[in-house]
Amino acid sequence: MQALCAKILAMEWDVQGHAWAVKMLQQHIHRAEVRHAYLFSGAPGIGRRTLALRFAQALNCIEPPQPGAYCGVCRVCKQTASLQHADVCLVEKQADKKDIVIEQVRELQRMLSLTPYEARYRIAILRDFENANHNAQNALLKTLEEAPPKVILLLTACAVENLLPTIVSRCEILRLHPMPLEELKRVLQRDSRLSADMVSKIAHLAGGRLGYAQRMIGDSSVYETHASWIEDLLTLLSRTRRERFAYVKNQFKKRERETVREAFGAWLSFWRDVLLAASGARVPLVNVAWEERIRHLAAELPLTECYRRVAALEQGIARLDTTNINAQLLAEILLMD
Repeated sequence: MQALCAKILAMEWDVQGHAWAVKMLQQHIHRAEVRHAYLFSGAPGIGRRTLALRFAQALNCIEPPQPGAYCGVCRVCKQTASLQHADVCLVEKQADKKDIVIEQVRELQRMLSLTPYEARYRIAILRDFENANHNAQNALLKTLEEAPPKVILLLTACAVENLLPTIVSRCEILRLHPMPLEELKRVLQRDSRLSADMVSKIAHLAGGRLGYAQRMIGDSSVYETHASWIEDLLTLLSRTRRERFAYVKNQFKKRERETVREAFGAWLSFWRDVLLAASGARVPLVNVAWEERIRHLAAELPLTECYRRVAALEQGIARLDTTNINAQLLAEILLMD
């Protein structure tokens, strides 16, 4: 009964798969035990931003139907959902910047020093804060240590390990986990536009991340792009080094690092499937549309070779994220090997 009540409350927040987190946050509001800073961690597309926004709505709703809930129709709820409310500040990496920089944190601190305009709290949402450089993260520490009254910070990050330990220690941490595969399928089956086959493909590829699954449904190019990278990889397996070099030159010339990262991410998901199949692990594959080819490669390649390819792609993505290495050159090195 308790689990059912938690699930109902989560549905009231329009949040799927994180009933425990919704229940905890609602209890903090109901008991007047709201912390000054929260950190929502988990893989992209898992629902970190959605949960943070729902929490912000529940904190400042003008006429909540019950403690810890939000109406969703008052002006504050609507403006918070669209990040247009005067008492809600968003900090994220700017399109023309590599990192979240210290100037953004200082501007946020200036805004947080003001009393709330009309809401109960001033709320700052620091999205993907692992993108903040060292100076920006250090600058935020002062606010975390001495948060102004009526200020709540909501940070999101892929993993707490990507942030300074001093930041993590000052936040209430909510580690969000993927939904079970069958539960995600049941949610997606409610969409009449999707065939049973497409529900299965999207659910597996999303890996339990409802937000990513919804993104693929809302924008067909997301799935199509992933499929295109996988098909390119399968074609390259039988190509010579010269042909692979030509592919990199044509495909990645003058392309942004994010495009190379996108390709590496798709290829990594494929080789992880091969590694899992080769090891005999009873884990659902991500790329079920290519299951036959995955199992063929798993039977053909030594386990050590499968692992080597996974490790090479993981290292490539890490270099893209942490160094200024030339992305095209990195792709050439990886495909030449």
